[in-house]
Amino acid sequence: MKSLYACLGVILAMLVEAHGVEMRGHGGPVRDIAITQYGLKALSAGSLDYTMIYWDLSGTKGRIIHKFDDHDGPVSAVAFVPGGKRAISASDDGAISIWDLKSGKRIKRFKQHTGKIAKVAISADGKLAASASWDHTIRLWDLEKLSFIRAFKGHKGPVNSAAFSADGKTLYSASYDGTIQQWLVQTGTPAGIIYNHGMGINVMALVPGGKQLVFGSLDGRSGVVDIESGEIAKILRPHEGPILGLTVSPKHGMAALSSGKRRNGYIHVYALKGWEPKEIHHNPYTPVWAVAFSGKGDHIYYGGLDDFVNVWQVNPRKPFEIVASKYPRRFELSGDMDPGEKQFARKCSICHTLKPDSANRGGPTLYKLFGRKAGSIPGYSYSKTLRTSDIIWNAETISKLFELGPEHYTPGTKMPLQRIKSKKQRAALIAFLKRSTGGPAQKTR
Repeated sequence: MKSLYACLGVILAMLVEAHGVEMRGHGGPVRDIAITQYGLKALSAGSLDYTMIYWDLSGTKGRIIHKFDDHDGPVSAVAFVPGGKRAISASDDGAISIWDLKSGKRIKRFKQHTGKIAKVAISADGKLAASASWDHTIRLWDLEKLSFIRAFKGHKGPVNSAAFSADGKTLYSASYDGTIQQWLVQTGTPAGIIYNHGMGINVMALVPGGKQLVFGSLDGRSGVVDIESGEIAKILRPHEGPILGLTVSPKHGMAALSSGKRRNGYIHVYALKGWEPKEIHHNPYTPVWAVAFSGKGDHIYYGGLDDFVNVWQVNPRKPFEIVASKYPRRFELSGDMDPGEKQFARKCSICHTLKPDSANRGGPTLYKLFGRKAGSIPGYSYSKTLRTSDIIWNAETISKLFELGPEHYTPGTKMPLQRIKSKKQRAALIAFLKRSTGGPAQKTR
C-alpha cells in the first residue's frame, strides 16, 4: 500500500509544480522553509510577523491552508514531522510548538529553552526532535509522548544547527564556538568534537551515506567533513558573506548553500556526487536565509528580507532572470524621508501598516491609532498583556512606550525590544503618526 501511495505521489508531483509556485502571505521577512518530499505542501517561517504558514503548492500560486500566528516571538525554524500530519515551529523566545496540520491547532508547546531556537531536526522515524538554541544547548523531545527527554550541554557558544544520524542513534550539532560535535542520543553523552573550524558555524547537514557532514560558516567558508577522521574531504567555493542557509536533497542528488552580505544574497548549488559546482544565483536585494528544493528539484524556494518566498529556476537555467525582490523596502531608509517617517521606517514599518488592512504584519494596523484602546482590534492575536491593558494610545502613551521600551511599559507583549531615547525623535514619530494614521480612532469594542 505504501508503495502505491509513493507511486501516486510521484505522478501527482509530475503533474503539478511545473513552475515554481508563488508563496505570498507573510507580513515580514522569511527565515525558514520546508517542502514535503513530492513538493505538494510547504511550511514557511515569518520571522517578524510571528507566523508559520502551511501551503498547498498544487496550483499555479501557493494557497494558504493554515496560518499559525499564536507565537510569542519571531518564528525562526519550521519542520514537517514524517507522516505529514504534524509540523513543528520554533521561535526566538525559545518556545517549540507542535501543530496538527489538518485542524490547524496546537498539540503541545515546550518552553524549556532560555534563548532563541535556530534549528529543529527530526529523526527519520519521526519519533524524536532536537532543537538547537542560542542558550548553548541542544534539547531532545519525544514526539510520541510529547515530552522533554534531555539537554545536551558542552558547546561554548550559541548552537545553530543539529542533525540526526540515519539510524537516530547519534546527534550532530554545530555552534558559534566553531565546532561540530557529536552526542549519543540514548544517554546524552558527548562523543567528541568532530571538527573545529575556528570561526562560527551557522549551518550543517548530514550528507547521504551518513559518513560526512556539510557545513557553512560565519566567515563565508564551507566544506564537507569526514565524520570518522574529522578531516575536510572537500573545500567548497567561498561566499562573500556569512553562509546562512543550507539544504541537502538526496532525492535529487544536490545541495545548496545560501549567504548574505548587506543586501546581496547568493545561492550556490552542487551535485552531491563529487561536489561538482552546478549553478550560482545572485539576488542583489536581499540576503538569503533559507533555501529548499522543489519537489522536482528544478526550482529552489528561498527566503530573505522580502514578505514572500522567492523562486529560482535552477534547471534549465534561464538566460535572463527577473528577481521579484524590490528595493528600497518599507523599512529601508531613503534620503528624502522626514525625521518622523525615518523613525517609523526603523521602528514600526516592519510590523505595522498605516492602512485599515494589517497586511499580515507582525502587529495590528496603526490606522486610526490615536484614541484607540490597546489590544482592541478584532481578529488580531494580542498578548494577554495588551488584551487586559487599560492603555489608550495617544501622544503621551506612545512617547512613554518608546522612552521606556515595550519590555518595561508593556511587559509580556510581542513587541520587539526597542527604544527611542531622544525626546525630539519621539516627537517627530508622533507627529508623523498623527498625519498618517487617518485621524481619531473609531470604537472597536
